[in-house]
Amino acid sequence: MFEYTIEVTVEEGLEAQVRAAGLDLPLAERAVAAILHAEGAPGPLEVGVMLADDARLQTLNRVYRAVDQPTDVLSFADDGAASPFVGQPGAPRYLGDIAISYQRVLAQAVEYGHSPARELAYLAAHGTLHLLGYDHERGPADEAAMRAREEAAMATLGLAR
Repeated sequence: MFEYTIEVTVEEGLEAQVRAAGLDLPLAERAVAAILHAEGAPGPLEVGVMLADDARLQTLNRVYRAVDQPTDVLSFADDGAASPFVGQPGAPRYLGDIAISYQRVLAQAVEYGHSPARELAYLAAHGTLHLLGYDHERGPADEAAMRAREEAAMATLGLAR
């Protein structure tokens, strides 16, 4: 029932920096899976996660949200039933992609007083909730619900505050 394919990639040119920072990419995969499982998302599902630099996130933010500044995480959900693409029978359903800023992972880990690994996992969980339709910008109740789900996923991964 809970079959997920999660691929985490690193933008070309950042691989050495990511390795040097000791970021745990499989932890990001587990964070995505934890959210999908907790939300009862029926598999098989496919999610892509890309770790990129601030410049790439700024470009994506400008192009897709008309906000010309870097950001920590962006989510690009599948178009759903309105999509012009036809899925192959039995193939995993593509849920969407998540882009995470490597620089924001490091900076926010310092700002919030936890490890870069936790920050990467948190942003992956956050992005996954957006793929599932959650939106913290709708109001305080939606923001609180989203934060509670993020923290529950972090606790599942042994990364509670």
